[in-house]
Amino acid sequence: MDNHNKRLLQRIIRRIPVQMLRTTLEKWGRLTAPQQQSMDFTQTKLTLTEHLLDIFEENGWTAKQITELEMTYIINNPNQGTWNAFQLLEPEEDSHSVELTQFKEQFKAHLSELVRPVSLKIKKHSDEAVWIRIAWGDNFSRPNHFKPTYAVHHLQTPHVFVTGLNSKHKQLLSQALVLSTRYHGIKDANLRGRNLGAIRDLLMGQYQQVFPTKFPSPLAEVNQTISNVRIDKEQSELAANRLHMACEAFGCGTLPQLQSAVYKLETKFKDNANKTMSERDEPFRCVVKFSSTNLLESFRHCASTGIASTPVSPLLSSILLKGRNHFVVTDNGPGPSS
Repeated sequence: MDNHNKRLLQRIIRRIPVQMLRTTLEKWGRLTAPQQQSMDFTQTKLTLTEHLLDIFEENGWTAKQITELEMTYIINNPNQGTWNAFQLLEPEEDSHSVELTQFKEQFKAHLSELVRPVSLKIKKHSDEAVWIRIAWGDNFSRPNHFKPTYAVHHLQTPHVFVTGLNSKHKQLLSQALVLSTRYHGIKDANLRGRNLGAIRDLLMGQYQQVFPTKFPSPLAEVNQTISNVRIDKEQSELAANRLHMACEAFGCGTLPQLQSAVYKLETKFKDNANKTMSERDEPFRCVVKFSSTNLLESFRHCASTGIASTPVSPLLSSILLKGRNHFVVTDNGPGPSS
């Protein structure tokens, strides 16, 4: 094993937490029973890495097997970076009939025509998602396995999710996807996040959409005074109304776990008394970003408890309605992010 592959294996093993290493190796399925038994997972990560290096050296394994190990880990633990959603446009009549074998052959052929050298791995996961790992090269270097691009595509759908893609390779990947899926174009869906499952569920409408019909107000206690009963009745009605409007905007079920929403604001200065500012050609711009471990749940909680005013602003409810979390807000209203 050369130094390049050694460094690649060491880097991949460092990424995998010790508690997940045994499971990842088992799912990878390359180790023999004696080799699996020789792995002592109570040892340090450094010792385990050295032992795996010896096994790879003994078996004569190369970057192919090393990247298979990485792909196994990423597929089962996808929330490792920021995923960007894309939407395929204008399907051809036979786009719904593209099968895995056909997609693999055409994608590899098209991408290999566009860029060389390139290293590709395509694998179908148990949830019917097609996972693609791309290591990009150029005329002066071999494929860079240290900075791969991952793409996830559900066949017969117009949705693609990508991570680790730089601007240099974006057009190449887009063109290969369009040609191999039988579509005519692709666009940014303006939806990003670290949780692949959350942005997939949001874009594909796979989360549980439960919306309210009626929220009964809680009953007042009998032994309260008339004054307290009226106050409590009014408060309970307000609370029920807030909850109703919060659930109208975000539903009552489990929400996709987004971490952020970004609003780019562009507005003209409007004041007849200040012509210098109002006649300015360029709009004023600013960016507002909301962050939380579960942003949509936080919005719903703020609205239902009175921390945020109700009814909920369309700027917030549009995340679910439009399936994206990046917006440009102008004087004409919210629009897609550029």
